[in-house]
Amino acid sequence: MSRIMSLGHYQPSRVLTNDDLAQMVDTNDEWIRDRVGIATRRIAAPDESVADMASAAAEKALASSGLTAADIDLVAVATTSSIDRCPNVAARVAARLGITAPAAYDLNTACSGFSYVLATADHAITAGASRNALVIGAEKLSDITDWTDRSTCIIFGDGAGAAVITADAEGERPGVGPVVWGSAPSEAIRIEGWRPYIQQEGQAVFRWATTALAPIALRACERAGVAPAELAAFVPHQANTRIIDGIAKRLGLTDAVIAKDIVESGNTSAASVPLALSKLVERGEVPSGAPVLLFGFGGGLTYAGQVVRCP
Repeated sequence: MSRIMSLGHYQPSRVLTNDDLAQMVDTNDEWIRDRVGIATRRIAAPDESVADMASAAAEKALASSGLTAADIDLVAVATTSSIDRCPNVAARVAARLGITAPAAYDLNTACSGFSYVLATADHAITAGASRNALVIGAEKLSDITDWTDRSTCIIFGDGAGAAVITADAEGERPGVGPVVWGSAPSEAIRIEGWRPYIQQEGQAVFRWATTALAPIALRACERAGVAPAELAAFVPHQANTRIIDGIAKRLGLTDAVIAKDIVESGNTSAASVPLALSKLVERGEVPSGAPVLLFGFGGGLTYAGQVVRCP
């Protein structure tokens, strides 16, 4: 079994407000807040890459872990937006942090990506193939956003979140619980072609998210042996505040902290879950060792979730 040792996150300095967007496309602050709940989002500089942001978040997580680069033997990155395909982002992060000879791979399941890389790293540790892993979700969605399309450009932002996980043979409960993952194959969210733009069928995604996902999230709790009422926090993919509220309501979460980093960060796809989780822990909103449900969902349409216990 494995546990999370530390977390870290990074966001670009540029803040893009709804009023800024209203100068670019036919929209306004009230409409955006009402429809998706977003007030601001962060946008990376033109010369700032997915690997840059992933490395910054990973460096913070590693610094907080008490480990050194020499201790890390696996680096896994969830991303759907890296323009640079080879070397992969994981290998670039490893090189920048001085991590020598790790297993290094990228994984693309879009917005569920962090839960996927967390699960695969957990499986590697459980199988004895790794001892200490660095897992990262990082996106530069501004590179693949059509800034003339008001249906999508209001939604997305850039950023990265990371976690260091380690073997924990003596733990009474796994720090990373069993994953529930799968897909409902669909082209409702698409990033196709060379230097493409994100396209999505918003209503189809909204219906799927609000009707199909709560029972799957509940299975993740059941597999971890944790009742929803025991959760200290719920950290779903930051897609839309109405989707987040709908899933939380169906799970019966009345006392848990519900992550809504989307308000200030927008939808950052694979980065959204670790980014929101790192902020909650940094602010002391989640007690050490308390159960937290992570749940990602999106393009594919893919989903994945697990209960974790934070440092």
